[in-house]
Amino acid sequence: MGIIKVENIRIYAHHGCLPEETIIGSDYRVDLKVNADLQPSAKSDALEDTVDYVLLNAIVKEEMAKPSKLLETVAKRILTQIFIKDQRVTKATVKISKINPPIGGDVEMVTIKLTEGRKITQ
Repeated sequence: MGIIKVENIRIYAHHGCLPEETIIGSDYRVDLKVNADLQPSAKSDALEDTVDYVLLNAIVKEEMAKPSKLLETVAKRILTQIFIKDQRVTKATVKISKINPPIGGDVEMVTIKLTEGRKITQ
């Protein structure tokens, strides 16, 4: 088993419960961690035998582009797409941080973190 991390993906997006947030938008940081068997790619040195972090970045960008009220909703969509698009991923964690949130205080960021394991179907 192994871990691949894609950290500090910086994105400008339009999420939030306030109407202004979805109009104006704000800066976000996304961090991913996926668990997968990396032994095949360690032996083959072939991209098709591993989880492609270019794909992971593309999933984040695609899902962050869809406005939502809650970051939890966006995180769930990201996790769902990771499990759909790469069968090697057994577990994934996504953290989404809203930079300088409009919450009436001097706050650097707010962060949500969601972790899921692959669901086994029979």
